[in-house]
Amino acid sequence: MLILRFAATFWRVRARGTLCLLLLLFLALPARAQIAPPPRPAQIQWQPDKLVNGSPVLFKIAASPKVQSISASWFRHTLIFFHPATGNSWYALAGVPVETTPGRYDLAVKETFASGKSAEIQATIKVASAAYPKITIQVAKQFTEPDPEQLREIAADKDVKEKTFATETPGRSWTGTFLPPVSAPVSDVFGTARVINQEVKSRHLGLDYGVPAGTAVHAVNHGTVILARPLFFEGNCVVLNHGQGLMSLYLHLSEFRVKEGDEIAPGQVIGLSGGTGRVTGPHLHLAIRWQGVYLNPAILLKMQLP
Repeated sequence: MLILRFAATFWRVRARGTLCLLLLLFLALPARAQIAPPPRPAQIQWQPDKLVNGSPVLFKIAASPKVQSISASWFRHTLIFFHPATGNSWYALAGVPVETTPGRYDLAVKETFASGKSAEIQATIKVASAAYPKITIQVAKQFTEPDPEQLREIAADKDVKEKTFATETPGRSWTGTFLPPVSAPVSDVFGTARVINQEVKSRHLGLDYGVPAGTAVHAVNHGTVILARPLFFEGNCVVLNHGQGLMSLYLHLSEFRVKEGDEIAPGQVIGLSGGTGRVTGPHLHLAIRWQGVYLNPAILLKMQLP
């Protein structure tokens, strides 16, 4: 019995000694270098909440103060985010091509830090289908079956428009909410399939305002005039460049009040409405173009932008 008690005491002391020895050895180990935690994933938001084909979209990212720049890839378009003077939010204005089928699409974001390191995050965003109407209109035969001289004029206009739309300005000139070009209700919405002389010819990629000829037309935001001349289909046309691939187009004007190269303030009169070009009557056609993609102006005019 005495031998058993001695053995039990011996093993308890030995076990305690082993634990103490292990503790001493652990404390004697050199301290490991602390590994910095990975950057906190950015918080990605967008408006409008529900995206459809043809919709503009404003992406907002709440990033770390250490972030120096943010870029992203969206429908194979490159987005360069901008950072207001206050706060940690970054923004980029983009769009969903009108031919996009319903589904989920990736926004791939890259944050670059002041240290030179970078972090990549990704958001999967649902795009729904917009219900666009069809209308039937009648126009003069010359606009659907142009003669050889008119075809030459159309070809020349095509070259002019290609050069205009190829304009690239990396900086952003627009700021704040976009303004309506006239104070009038919309007479034809974006996305309408145009059936001309009983044949589907095109999709209406803008907004029509049924204003009488001579109505003052205002710039929707700050920009530079990169086109102000008559075209076969568009009539007297003004194009404003707002930077980073964003442009606004004003068609069928009766008069120009600006010239190419002018810097335009938001709300400034750029011309008077009319009925020039391929039209059925006097009205203003407003179009919004982003990196070669036409977007629904009605949505853009309702968005709250920084």
